[in-house]
Amino acid sequence: MTGKFESAECGVRSAELASRSVSRFSLFPNPSTLIPQRGFSLLELMIAMFILIILISVAVPTYQHTVQIARETVLKENLWQMRRAIDQYHADKGKPPQSINDLVKDKYLRELPIDPITDKPDWTEVKDDDPSPSDTEPGMKDVKSTADGTDSEGKAYAEY
Repeated sequence: MTGKFESAECGVRSAELASRSVSRFSLFPNPSTLIPQRGFSLLELMIAMFILIILISVAVPTYQHTVQIARETVLKENLWQMRRAIDQYHADKGKPPQSINDLVKDKYLRELPIDPITDKPDWTEVKDDDPSPSDTEPGMKDVKSTADGTDSEGKAYAEY
């Protein structure tokens, strides 16, 4: 009986060897024997790009609106500081300044502010048309922005 088992064992071993040789030289290799590939598929990259495009399309308008609001706030602050300097000059000297440059020259302003809407140091100087008897010469009573257009609330920049 030992002979039967030996031949049976040989049959099993030869079948195992045959199956290994077939799978080894097969056109369609066993997936478990393949080396795992690293990297991203084209579909994964396309999905990631699509998600980025959606996020950017939401973020850019919000960013632009925030920048516009910041510019309007800086414009209001610059105008307030210049008007405060005009009033202080008038109180100290007894007469209004003739131009914005007088405020810079006499150190009421450190430097001429830049209009954040136009990115230029250009301002509209509003002269006092009706001088009081104590004023010997008419001067500047207000300052306005030279920027065209309206702010986010619909108010013209020139009306600030």
